[in-house]
Amino acid sequence: MNLASILAQFKPEATSHMISIPPSWHQGRTSYGGLSSVLAYQAAKLVGDDLPPLQSAQIAFVGPLANQVEVTAHILRRGKNTAFVKSEIVGTDGVGLSCTFVFMNRRHSHLDYEDLPRPEFPPVPPSDSVRSGPHEFFTGHMQYPDKRLELGMATNRLASWHRFTEYDGLDHIAELICIGDALPPSAMGMMTEKGMVSSMNWQINVLTEVPSTKDGWWYLTSETHHAAHGASSQYMTAWNSDGLPMLTGMQSVAIFV
Repeated sequence: MNLASILAQFKPEATSHMISIPPSWHQGRTSYGGLSSVLAYQAAKLVGDDLPPLQSAQIAFVGPLANQVEVTAHILRRGKNTAFVKSEIVGTDGVGLSCTFVFMNRRHSHLDYEDLPRPEFPPVPPSDSVRSGPHEFFTGHMQYPDKRLELGMATNRLASWHRFTEYDGLDHIAELICIGDALPPSAMGMMTEKGMVSSMNWQINVLTEVPSTKDGWWYLTSETHHAAHGASSQYMTAWNSDGLPMLTGMQSVAIFV
């Protein structure tokens, strides 16, 4: 099942959604975090047919989610320009993901400022030079130019072009949330020993009302700025094919080695 097929399981008139997560969208014993996040977003945006565009989200990866899950959402507060929506996903072990989404109408402001350091963008890869992960892993639904990670690289920064193998017709916000978590935690670039890692939370900010890119390609960057005591903290950005920032984020990652 591709992303569009999974999202098609949601019923607009329902307040609770029973969703099947195929094994091909797993990472280990749980759903890929980007997929879990977009399931919560899909439920959130269906609580009202006139919600403003998404502005930001706070996402907590509480526990493993796989197979059949229940996704619910309800409005915490609705104002003139802003709506706060709470989403949860429950699996066999209880709550596995908890999110607060902020939907907000953009409005005129005297501030118009952006100072994100631009990475050195490699060319968008041609279609005949991309690779995908194994079919039993979530990266089997994606394409990217090179191997995503090698231990012992002595780098705190990972960056690569990514796109979904099937991206036509996707809501670009949903697409961006789902693919925005596709890189491994950047602390793994500094690891010299194999070990488990697990994202614990993800704060994201959407920088434009209608994200867009060409041919489905997003350039993802992740940079660890602190790693100690079994956890790391990393900054993340998703850029479009024109080199414009579309989404920023920050994650706390548990490291078990």
